[in-house]
Amino acid sequence: MMTIGIIYGGTREGNTEMLAHYAVQELAAEKIYLRDYSIHSIVDQRHILGGFQNIGDDYNSIIDRILQHDILIFVTPIYWYSMSGTMKNFIDRWSQSLRDTNYSNFKASMSAKKAFVIAVGGDNPYVKGLPLIQQFQHIFDFMGMSFDGYVLGEGNKPGDIRQDEAAILAAQQLNNKLKAYEG
Repeated sequence: MMTIGIIYGGTREGNTEMLAHYAVQELAAEKIYLRDYSIHSIVDQRHILGGFQNIGDDYNSIIDRILQHDILIFVTPIYWYSMSGTMKNFIDRWSQSLRDTNYSNFKASMSAKKAFVIAVGGDNPYVKGLPLIQQFQHIFDFMGMSFDGYVLGEGNKPGDIRQDEAAILAAQQLNNKLKAYEG
């Protein structure tokens, strides 16, 4: 049985979380809301003696949690045609984990995971959200992760996603795919 971890990158409850609900309903999944944690921006210390130093925020505790799962779903609103700053900040810190001796198998562990993306935007996301999907594709390729699908939806004001029937259908189809992994 595969386990699921959902990483929410929004700063509030909104359309993206609503759409993700359709994708994971009736599934056992650990929900990680990045907004509930202190994750400092990366300070690039790759090229200094001693490398990255422990920052003392919540980042490592989140990495410990996601490493336990076989499937990761990255949920983010589309902000300025990219992922939210909260999500980007979290992923930027992977550079630290790649060099942290406490996570010596970080890349190998991540490469064993299946990844999905759910994103919602208000400015023609079915076209303008594709660079975001491509960005995630490059991230997953670098980590060796299997990018198994994505769902894009359109919504601006809270609740707008309920009007995007194609996105809801795609999220429900993702739910069926995830249920097949669970069985």
